[in-house]
Amino acid sequence: MSTTATEPLITGDEFLRLHGDDKRVELVDGQIVRYPMPGMEHGVVCSTANYLITAFVRENRLGWVMGNDSFIRTKSSPDRYRGADVCYVSYSKLAKDAGAPKGPLPVPPDLVIEVRSPSDRIGEMTDKAIEYIKAGVTVVIVLDPESESLAVFRAEEFPLRMHNGDELTLPDVLPGFAVQVKKFFE
Repeated sequence: MSTTATEPLITGDEFLRLHGDDKRVELVDGQIVRYPMPGMEHGVVCSTANYLITAFVRENRLGWVMGNDSFIRTKSSPDRYRGADVCYVSYSKLAKDAGAPKGPLPVPPDLVIEVRSPSDRIGEMTDKAIEYIKAGVTVVIVLDPESESLAVFRAEEFPLRMHNGDELTLPDVLPGFAVQVKKFFE
């Protein structure tokens, strides 16, 4: 019988101290998980999603939009910190006059967007979306560049699948926002 040594579990505080500035790394149940660099297509879709959300949020002065360098605590004991590709937090949850806090987000975002990388399995992306919802995120969108489609996750609802010709609206988190799904992949 052989045994494999595993890395000791670390706390969220240790993770943030040691890896708070690292990219493509998350803490999952006390274990550090590193992700491969996904490539240009992923980066372009992430940037486009960030642009579409940021343009609307800034024009309407609604809140904060961040990229994947902002950690979100999704679970404790053992700790989990995720880095969403894009996330939005309304000023009603995190006041503008307080300034952008240092460290992980102190509240769950209203919206999280994840872009499926070539190495991601669909089941893993679904599990991650559900994890965000359980942590208090109102809406999670998973963008799939390969199929040019997306899935919208909300608590106590089945995921809504949308394709190129569909229009995405988010009245519960971004009232008035509307964009053709194809815009995320242009």
